[in-house]
Amino acid sequence: MEISSTGRFEVRITAADVGKRVSVRRLSEPGGTGEKFTDTVGVLTSWDDGVLLITRKGGETVRIAETSLVAGKVVPAAPARRRGPAATYAELARVTARAWRPVESEWLGEWQLRAAGGFTRRANSVLPLGDPGLPLDEALAAVRRWYGERGLPAYVQTATGAEGTQELLCAELERRDWVREVTAELWIGALAPVADRTEGSGVVLSRTADEAWLARYQRKGVSEVALKVLGGGSPRSTEGESGGGPSVWFATVPGAAGQPPAAIGRCVVDGRWASFAAVEVDPARRRTGLATDVMAALARQALAEGASAACLQVETDNAGARALYAGSGFTAHHAYHHYREPATQPPISA
Repeated sequence: MEISSTGRFEVRITAADVGKRVSVRRLSEPGGTGEKFTDTVGVLTSWDDGVLLITRKGGETVRIAETSLVAGKVVPAAPARRRGPAATYAELARVTARAWRPVESEWLGEWQLRAAGGFTRRANSVLPLGDPGLPLDEALAAVRRWYGERGLPAYVQTATGAEGTQELLCAELERRDWVREVTAELWIGALAPVADRTEGSGVVLSRTADEAWLARYQRKGVSEVALKVLGGGSPRSTEGESGGGPSVWFATVPGAAGQPPAAIGRCVVDGRWASFAAVEVDPARRRTGLATDVMAALARQALAEGASAACLQVETDNAGARALYAGSGFTAHHAYHHYREPATQPPISA
């Protein structure tokens, strides 16, 4: 906290600091834990009518009465992690988007509109990578029209917790009654330690998701559109553009005769990055090392193709997956969220 030469706390932030990362101290709420002060660090997303809104790294918004402030200052972005690869949000946003490609996409300024028949929010949401080229209300109206023409609810995927993320956009969406449905995290780590954890014996790699692989995949009734997303096929833009994509691999640990695989996984190699997804294990065989075997086999393939860093997405309430990835050397880089338009259409799953 900022302390003056007289030893007193000072509030050194104003409404002009909206959009900056701040650290504030306030008087605790009556009936709290007994602590006199409460500290909050995050992005100052608004300061109106005597109330500050601060968005924390995980996307939670804290309301603070101006009258309760005892200290505050602007602070620099969180320091780069000393473990694992250095990475920016912009780089990771693009890499993970290429690893889960939509069937159709269009650009609205620097916002990418993505659609895939409703298969997952990631492939059916706007990825805002900069300025949409329109005032926000006009941009959101255009987004809603685009998704409405495809019979889909409009979603915007935002991120918080790293330099260059979209805390201000999150706050603006919430002011307009867009509903945050899901929060997850993007974790990163060095690739070689993942490959070295086990031999990965018994894992079969393939370029396609065959019927056996799909039998273990948790999303039942996978459509032709879903297969295109899983296979990493090039998206079709409204301008008719297409092109090649990253290298996609599927891993399978065969199950007993006539049974679905014991474990599966997917990895997309894109430059220095290997993006892991769909690591699933037969519930009867969990905690036996199969998930580690799958990731090790995929990691070795990615290393052979020149990758050196790894990333994956995990929901905040998936304790088992988080323990597995932490044990493999991954750490959280930023959180991401899906905001759904304030409309009557039913939401899209995951």
